[in-house]
Amino acid sequence: MKFLCLSTAEQGCSLAIINGDAPVCEEFWEIRQTHSKRLLTMIEHLLEKRAGMELSDIDAFIAAKGPGSFTGLRIGISVIKGLAFAMGKPGIGVSSLDGIAFRFAYSSMPVCIMMDARRNEVYCATYQFDNGCLVFKSREKVVSPEQAVKMTKGPTLFAGSGSKVYKDIIEQTAGQSLIAHSFLDSVNAAALVLSLSSNDNFLDNPKNILNPSYIRKSDAQLRHGVRPV
Repeated sequence: MKFLCLSTAEQGCSLAIINGDAPVCEEFWEIRQTHSKRLLTMIEHLLEKRAGMELSDIDAFIAAKGPGSFTGLRIGISVIKGLAFAMGKPGIGVSSLDGIAFRFAYSSMPVCIMMDARRNEVYCATYQFDNGCLVFKSREKVVSPEQAVKMTKGPTLFAGSGSKVYKDIIEQTAGQSLIAHSFLDSVNAAALVLSLSSNDNFLDNPKNILNPSYIRKSDAQLRHGVRPV
């Protein structure tokens, strides 16, 4: 199967086209404009200029469904839903945290993903891999950085934007743990497919429904009772 994968969960935008388990091409833009202004142009460029494909060649469309930027997630998911609907192909949602964690699928250490959620909090989950296969994943939470560190046991590999914002806390409380390089902190579109491959029948798996997973309430909801869409 050929997949078009997208993440707009954070400020940057990650795009990839995967054929089976092999990447065809992949690009990342650290864009300052809103995703909505350039996203379709970026997809067209990746398909036609880089992969030499047409939209009809894609068998399924994948998006990071959260947690992450509320606005970024809504834009990315809407685009992927629209493309999937227009082409009559499946649209699949994958955890943004998985899109970071599966970059470390061959780590012999447990992995703790900490994505900066602001307000002195992080979106967090812990993972254990065995030679590329997912053995364990904790429930995704929004917690303080101190609580995130307490979710780990023993030496752990920390990654994600929150691991840099709260680096001092990790170094002071997590013992002989490691912190990944910052260029590995972002959600990787190709890693979304690796996450899917750990699930049987992922096309029909209810947890892969393409709806946003915010984990916590938005500022507007907290202040005015507005429900995120």
